[in-house]
Amino acid sequence: MGVVRTIDWQDFHIVAIDQTRLPDEVVLMAIFTVEDLVDAIKRLAIRGAPALGAAGALGAAMAVRDEPRYRDRDLAALRAARPTAVNLAWGIDQAMSRFDDGADAVLAAALAVLEADGVRNRALGERGARWLAEHLDGPITVQTHCNAGALACVEWGTALGVVRSLHALGRLRHVYVDETRPLLQGARLTTWELAGMGVDHTLVVDSAGASVLARGLANAVVVGADRITANGDVVNKIGTYPLALAAARAGVPFVVAAPESTIDATLESGADVEIEVRDGREVLGGLPETATLNLAFDVTPADLVTAIVTEDRIIRPASGQRPA
Repeated sequence: MGVVRTIDWQDFHIVAIDQTRLPDEVVLMAIFTVEDLVDAIKRLAIRGAPALGAAGALGAAMAVRDEPRYRDRDLAALRAARPTAVNLAWGIDQAMSRFDDGADAVLAAALAVLEADGVRNRALGERGARWLAEHLDGPITVQTHCNAGALACVEWGTALGVVRSLHALGRLRHVYVDETRPLLQGARLTTWELAGMGVDHTLVVDSAGASVLARGLANAVVVGADRITANGDVVNKIGTYPLALAAARAGVPFVVAAPESTIDATLESGADVEIEVRDGREVLGGLPETATLNLAFDVTPADLVTAIVTEDRIIRPASGQRPA
């Protein structure tokens, strides 16, 4: 498998991989309305912060093109589809910044977001790989959480973009993949991408993540992010925070790979971020009905973050450096 283009624009509609069908089959969805796009985002058929940015931009182009009386309603529904990830609203804003110039200009801005994603993530991946190669001796074993690969972006990936670049440098030894409860994005998606890259990897249950680090099996943690606040707090898939705690205890660098668009200068800290709570049935499966708290994300405090790698810079939150 080469580089996957997760979401694209063809013949005036969105084409995207249905990520709920992986790894069993690769199914392309044709999305013609904002309503269908919102549904795809809510059920995680389209997911991942940079991919949501592209989806937001393309959805804005659809909203402007379609019936004007529904535009504001459609844009509001699109913004609210995933409240924690900042890139969704960012993508909408990027496209709508050209609204006064007409529908064609909005579409052009949306397509610019789409095309820039791969360039940004390649630069990010190379920067992150070089930083790790400079700070760690010998072969590098990475532990990652959830899916921050090509499937979470338009293409290439953020955390897995760093892994790709480490692999190309000949410095990658192995990747440990947390399964990512309850929807198994690590088990279903990250392992699928790593297999396609030809990268040796091992899947572990989320509750074993800390033990991987305590046993000295990995010497770097690399994850993505859904929002990074001005002080350097990182909001990412639930289970990231305990992994950061374990990395700090083990003396292992905890690296966050995310584009500049994921940094939200309007919010001071993770305490200001709305954390999405999803349907408890995702946790229960076929179990009897009982109370659930299905938090989709958690907050990793800045003092646990060794480095944030973007396409433009390295930020050191644990050393007191602020992203914004």
